[in-house]
This record gives sequence, structure tokens and C-alpha cells, in this order.
Amino acid sequence: MTTQNKFGRARLHLVISGRVQGVGFRFSAYDEAKDLALAGWVRNLPNGDVEIVAEGSRENLQMLAAWAHLGPPSAHITEVREDWLDPTGEFTEFRIR
Repeated sequence: MTTQNKFGRARLHLVISGRVQGVGFRFSAYDEAKDLALAGWVRNLPNGDVEIVAEGSRENLQMLAAWAHLGPPSAHITEVREDWLDPTGEFTEFRIR
């Protein structure tokens, strides 16, 4: 599994579980991703989890993953699943879905 290309870019897929819906998690994730110059998206899942797919520098993606373990103040994170993937370059910005 390659986790970054020759330009130091990578793709990170996160699924965050716990009290993560109805607490501003998506909006906080959006702000965090924008501050880190990442592209991709965040969305709520029907089972109550939040999913994030982001591309950017590996260092900034690691900072997003670290943030996801904490989330916004009213969230309570019980699990964060991380999958590192090859970047596709399909995103031009970060969005809330």
C-alpha cells in the first residue's frame, strides 16, 4: 500500500464514531480541513458516524487525523478508523456533503 506519491501527497479516509452528529462535527471538520489546505469532503452516515475523505500533504492529513480523535468540544469520540490511500487528485476544495 502506497500512502503518498512522489510529491508528498496522500489520501486519508476516516470514519469517526461516538457522539459526532448534532454537535457541529462536520462544520468543525470543514474548518480544520480548510485551515490545513486539504481537499475532499465530510458527511454524516446513516449509522450515526461521520466520514471524511481528504487529500493533501501527509503532514496535514496527520494533523486532521489527530484532530478527529478530539473533534469539537461537544463531541465524544469512541473510535476513529483510518485508511491511508493513494491520492486521486479528484478534489479541488473541501466540502460538507
